[in-house]
Amino acid sequence: MRHVATIALLVIGLTLTLLTYPVRPGWTQAAAKDVGQKAAETGEAIRDYSVEKKDEAVAHAKRLAADLDARIKELEARAAKETGEAKARARAQLKELRAKRAEASRKLGELSRAGRASWERAKEGFANAYRDLATAYDRAAAELKK
Repeated sequence: MRHVATIALLVIGLTLTLLTYPVRPGWTQAAAKDVGQKAAETGEAIRDYSVEKKDEAVAHAKRLAADLDARIKELEARAAKETGEAKARARAQLKELRAKRAEASRKLGELSRAGRASWERAKEGFANAYRDLATAYDRAAAELKK
């Protein structure tokens, strides 16, 4: 079990490092998708936390959300530069992305309030919401690359 925790921490550290690099216009769709994939995998690491490590899990989840919020702002800035049909498509993707972000925020609140009896359900809920958010990010980033 100790090895699993060590591996999870290594994955978290690597992912957080990758998430700090800004998305550049020259990046390929595959690179943007990789960011979302890494974010989703890191979100899955929340499932490894026990209720005794609740404070660490919540802090980790907040960092994940803040990192993805910065990426969403970058996408919004790029979308603002679009025109015509491309702008309309980007707006639709960003609308979905904001809805997924709101759901992840709600699940983060549940995670922070969870007690021993509801811990497993709260972890699962946040991990699922964060995975959905990362997928929506991938779609929005791909749309803005077109």
